[in-house]
Amino acid sequence: MITRILGEGQYEIADAYLGVLGELDAAVQSAAASGDDEECLAGVRALLDAVRDLGTPVPDDVPVPLDLILPDEGTSRRHMRQMQAQLADRGLIPEG
Repeated sequence: MITRILGEGQYEIADAYLGVLGELDAAVQSAAASGDDEECLAGVRALLDAVRDLGTPVPDDVPVPLDLILPDEGTSRRHMRQMQAQLADRGLIPEG
């Protein structure tokens, strides 16, 4: 899976790590559903950290189809609130 973190870069994530990312995404979904802004932001940060740690960077000049686009590290509470309905319904990671 190729994942882009907005404003940062893109990473290739091996299928073996999709379960880990799915668990982190479920935590984001749960926090969004409960309306807990702090927990939602913390969950997104944990997901971004996992993508960075588990993924292999793909140079920006290499054209690859993206499977997932994640918000950047500085995502505001306001933006997270706007995304909460989407997050609570289906999370950040599409089911595949």
